[in-house]
Amino acid sequence: MFNLRALKSRRIFVIAALAIGFVALLAISPTSRWWLSHLFGHGGHGSPLELTEAHAAPAYDAEEQNNIAVYKKVSPSVVNITSTTLVYNFFYGAVPQQGQGSGFILDKAGHILTNYHVIEGANRSGSIEVQLSNKRKYKAAVIGSDKSHDLALLQIEAPDLQPVTLANSSDLAVGQKVYAIGNPFGLSGTMTRGIISAIRPIRNGDGTPIEDAIQTDAAINPGNSGGPLLNSQGEVIGINTMIATNGTDQSAGIGFAIPINTAKAALADLTRYGRVRRPTLGIVSYPIGPDLAAQMGLAADAGVLIQKVVSGGAAERAGLHGGSQQAYVGNTPIMLGGDLIVGIDGQSITDPQDINALMDRHQSGDTVAVTVLRGRRQLTVKLTLGEAR
Repeated sequence: MFNLRALKSRRIFVIAALAIGFVALLAISPTSRWWLSHLFGHGGHGSPLELTEAHAAPAYDAEEQNNIAVYKKVSPSVVNITSTTLVYNFFYGAVPQQGQGSGFILDKAGHILTNYHVIEGANRSGSIEVQLSNKRKYKAAVIGSDKSHDLALLQIEAPDLQPVTLANSSDLAVGQKVYAIGNPFGLSGTMTRGIISAIRPIRNGDGTPIEDAIQTDAAINPGNSGGPLLNSQGEVIGINTMIATNGTDQSAGIGFAIPINTAKAALADLTRYGRVRRPTLGIVSYPIGPDLAAQMGLAADAGVLIQKVVSGGAAERAGLHGGSQQAYVGNTPIMLGGDLIVGIDGQSITDPQDINALMDRHQSGDTVAVTVLRGRRQLTVKLTLGEAR
């Protein structure tokens, strides 16, 4: 016969042992503790997560407020530009090729300023599409272009356009805060900021000089081309045009913008003629520095020597003289004996870059006062600027 009392005692002992082992396992195993906390409530390391949340939106400081104000003011005026050109593949089949850039609205009539290289080719055998900040897209017509200064004027037909405000770029200062808004890498409505790092002459992609280019450390990348560079009031001081990449094809903290005053001087011609009638003095020149001036016995330390006046050009009509005696500077032949230009409109002239900068602020047909040294005699003549061919 079975001993029921002994059997019951053994069952109770086994159950108690299992219970004690289960509790011990829960005490030493992290997984077991997790299950225990979920079975019997949180405790120990599984305490409730308590977050501290702000009771109100933070107040913006003065600098942040200005950043936001500039963006709100200008971003509706900045456009994305997609140019489509036809290229030919290996089998002479026409294949569309797209490029992207930026631009900005000049007036309610739909004129848009951008870089020439943004639309190059598309105005001959392709199409140009402009997307506004409200995502609406419009076909654009090329009104005029100026390859030498990398400028292009487009026009669209669209309602309720918001034009930018153009500043004066002649009184900029290194260290001044600037903003760039554009379409870098196709990311529309992107704003970056920095300072003016320098103001210097540069050469664009085809070697043409750009006087007083604005150098900035504001991040400028492919797609920013043609977009506005702004001052802290949200006024346009330049057109973002190129970056120094050292082969990386992205921002390296050195970007350049065309001064807006250069564009202003070109806009009237672009609108009227579809091209810029580049003003010229009608001379072949050579820069003279202090050492060369001393060797030549000139009455000034520096200036621009007129080697030759172009036949029928502005300088010849004004009675200016070219050189008559050939000499050499190293291996370079020059003509001596011509007038030495030392000033235009009261501004000192020391090299051809000074003349180029002045021409950017004039149009053909304008009259300027040119001060020259003819031997030891100084004289000032009125000269009507011609058109460069």
